[in-house]
Amino acid sequence: MTTTPASTTAPSITFRQAFLFWLKLGFISFGGPAGQISIMHQELVERRRWISERRFLHALNYCMVLPGPEAQQLATYIGWLMHRTWGGVVAGALFVLPSLFILIALSWLYVAYGEVTWVAGLFYGIKPAVTAIVVQAAHRIGSRALKNNWLWAIAAAAFVAIFALKLPFPLIVLSAALIGYVGGRIAPEKFKAGGGHGKTEKSFGPALIDDTTPTPAHARFHWLRLTRVLMVGFLLWLLPMLVLTACLGWSHTLTQMGWFFTKAALLTFGGAYAVLPYVYLGAVGHYGWLTPTQMIDGLALGETTPGPLIMVVAFVGFVGGYLSEQMHALVGPDLLFLGGALAATLVTWFTFLPSFIFILAGGPLVEATHDDLKFTAPLTAITAAVVGVILNLAMFFGYHVLWPQGFDGNFDWISLLIALAAAIALFRYKRNVIHVIAACAVVGLVVKTVI
Repeated sequence: MTTTPASTTAPSITFRQAFLFWLKLGFISFGGPAGQISIMHQELVERRRWISERRFLHALNYCMVLPGPEAQQLATYIGWLMHRTWGGVVAGALFVLPSLFILIALSWLYVAYGEVTWVAGLFYGIKPAVTAIVVQAAHRIGSRALKNNWLWAIAAAAFVAIFALKLPFPLIVLSAALIGYVGGRIAPEKFKAGGGHGKTEKSFGPALIDDTTPTPAHARFHWLRLTRVLMVGFLLWLLPMLVLTACLGWSHTLTQMGWFFTKAALLTFGGAYAVLPYVYLGAVGHYGWLTPTQMIDGLALGETTPGPLIMVVAFVGFVGGYLSEQMHALVGPDLLFLGGALAATLVTWFTFLPSFIFILAGGPLVEATHDDLKFTAPLTAITAAVVGVILNLAMFFGYHVLWPQGFDGNFDWISLLIALAAAIALFRYKRNVIHVIAACAVVGLVVKTVI
């Protein structure tokens, strides 16, 4: 028997070691999904060797076709593989909690001091940058997803459907899924899942979860385990909804937030940018929890904090709870921060609970279904439709930034110049999103101070 040198021995990871890493990741996971996945790859595959390159990409491909934030789901998946259910819960929760606490603090500062001149100046510069960032997101997802004319047509149809026909986002998603299902049978080569995460032959040495490591017992499919996960997940959703409905009523702000963000969590195919139009239509257009300007500002805060970009929902929850008259009656006028923090926490719970269920319930199924076209073709079509939806979102942001008082008001040339400069920095020079936002914020502060 050949002895493996100590330097190439696969690591053995305790739950405590994993806990400390996931906690650290929650505070350093800047840069959106691409940056977060890159950090995990460097730490888990290259440096720590907790998982092999191929197994890492296999898990990532599964998370890419799920609704929800793929980076957070990937952390949950790897944590679950290593340390069973609690490993997944801890990894996924620590990916989110630091961002939640930071956004609650920033949201409070925004609501309480947003009218202060220097704060208003910062956001004046940030808003055009956010518009450029959303355009970049549409380009990034489109370059990965739109591999042929069929998918381009789906993206164009989705844009027309939401921009011109004002069709609801869920209907667009369902229609794209149906087209993908039928298209996968008629022209299967046009609807193969791509995503840009193909196989690789890279190896960084033996890993704890290696290419040849057998699937652990807890990750093998069993109907009883699947039923148990689904039942527990359903109860974790149902019990808070019953308590909210019984104590506050169905029409209360907190109850409606729980219901609305449950639906939003199931529609986040393509990441946070895909669900933002749906969140806008509901939170701004239907419920009036915040204004269009506040929605843009919330996205800016989400871009500059660690964690998934979809954490912008915590900002929506905080502002909606802080300003809601129903919440004023519930917590009193002297505890508005408590009302906002409660709403932000509740929204985060209902937004991320489905992601945990998808991983814990679907993980054991991924080996058998990942390459099955009848499962992946509808998701490929949905991702294409998402590109058209994000383009509509960019136009919405651009309208509110360039015509702050509507088309009857003055055109904001300074905001246009800031947006163009941000776009050049992002597209031409590949600058980091946080750097672009910071630079534009400084420009906005100078403009508002001088003018």
